Amino acid sequence: MSNAYFMIEKPENEPILNYREGSREKTEVKEKLQELKKEVMEIPLIVGGEEIKTGNMGKRTSPEDHNLLLAEYHKAGPGEIEKAIQAAMEAKETWAHMPWEERAAIFLKAADLIAGPYRATINAATMLGQGKNIYQAEIDAACELIDFLRFNAYFMSEIMKEQPHSPDNTWNRMDYRPLDGFVFAVTPFNFTAIAGNLPTAPAMAGNTVIWKPASSAVYSAYLFMKILEEAGLPKGVINFLPGSGAEIGEKILPHKDLAGVHFTGSTKTFRYMWETIGKNISGYRNYPRIVGETGGKDFVVVHPSADIRPIATALVRGAFEYQGQKCSAASRAYVPKSLWPKIKEEFISLTKELKVGSTEDFRNFVNPVIDKESFEKIISYIDFAKESKEASILQGGTYDDAKGYFVDPTIIETSNPRFKTMVEEIFGPVITMYVYEDDKYEEILHECDQATAYALTGSVFAKDREAVIKAQKVLQQAAGNFYINDKPTGSIVNQQPFGGARASGTNDKAGSKMNMLRWMSARSIKETYAAPRDYRYPFMEAE
Repeated sequence: MSNAYFMIEKPENEPILNYREGSREKTEVKEKLQELKKEVMEIPLIVGGEEIKTGNMGKRTSPEDHNLLLAEYHKAGPGEIEKAIQAAMEAKETWAHMPWEERAAIFLKAADLIAGPYRATINAATMLGQGKNIYQAEIDAACELIDFLRFNAYFMSEIMKEQPHSPDNTWNRMDYRPLDGFVFAVTPFNFTAIAGNLPTAPAMAGNTVIWKPASSAVYSAYLFMKILEEAGLPKGVINFLPGSGAEIGEKILPHKDLAGVHFTGSTKTFRYMWETIGKNISGYRNYPRIVGETGGKDFVVVHPSADIRPIATALVRGAFEYQGQKCSAASRAYVPKSLWPKIKEEFISLTKELKVGSTEDFRNFVNPVIDKESFEKIISYIDFAKESKEASILQGGTYDDAKGYFVDPTIIETSNPRFKTMVEEIFGPVITMYVYEDDKYEEILHECDQATAYALTGSVFAKDREAVIKAQKVLQQAAGNFYINDKPTGSIVNQQPFGGARASGTNDKAGSKMNMLRWMSARSIKETYAAPRDYRYPFMEAE
């Protein structure tokens, strides 16, 4: 058995490949796209290392082409859910007592497999299954997922190095144990990296996990699960359980051995999960750790001192990259009257340049939204704005679902700062602009802070430093990730730990030590070398 003191060097963020014309990476991903389209993948459950085919099937078609069937997946029923809980609990002791460096090695290997031989595969699967263009897939399914795996291993080692003071005659130690039970990871469609991080962060810390992937992202999720198995993940450590979220949650959430929930998704679902746990609190062996990142209504506030061109660029990228299907996407903007004519002209001009279409055509900036339900929700907001006397469509407002779910980038202007599209989460390529009087800057900051229940991301544009300071003060609780002179999207592991509060989640900061610590249960150990032999203290010597 090894008796060395192991450490993990601090990683560098995975470099983003550019996929320029003639590059090797572009050729490889183009070939992989064609290869994946030729085969309909059958996706089983993976429980205790065993592939299970229930026969209760779901289908995943490409959001850009209703006729392109990518996968058919088996859904978990009550028996399989119970089996997954049993598998997680049976694997727990061996996994928890595996040396931490051996656990870390599995996930570091998975990171290198993604960085190398499986980069094109995971990117192509994300493009076809989730409607991401190559750049959005590269920064997500490749780079961010690699970063999560590498940095979380490093964060874990750093936490374990943090030890208390030991005075003479004593050795004080901190033992960072996994939680007492299993962790339930429920992952979203919009980021392959998040889908990979939510089950692996607790697992790396020694927990066993039941992973419920989003049905609309089951394609890339299954491929990642197979990469973990190739990297050496033992049976039962992560149990892959596609199916109905309501049915799976109904069985798992009240279970006495539930130790934690790692969630990204809607605010409504997260509140339901929290309420269910609260109702069952007396039945658990421990108080479950609840970690969640939910919705956002992310803002851009422009001060009269700001530069025009960077604002227009930030609005285009912040609102329309990945069709606005990021929790951090810019969805509302407050612009001073003096700058509005130029910003309006520049923003509309740049938006008109954006090409909309298939992910396979690398010239397209905007691609399909994820599914029919999302498409119908997004266009309902656009149609509402079209019919309202308080709003006008400045650009876009058109959509088409004949072949795939395409919504053109849409800019709305409103005269009401509490207009529906200014306060409700849309999760699509729609941004609403509100124009304010220049001398009302501080008032508009308070309006921005109070208008919605969310507090995920936001940004302020200003050259005036006092204006920046004022924004940071007034908007202190309005965003967990706050940007100055930049778009409110694009957080990077170890650079901008991600998460928000209020209705946006528990702000446990994915991509930092804070999140990893949530999956550990610390134990203090005190060892005394020469124990006292007399109970009497000096103060007792005299009356």
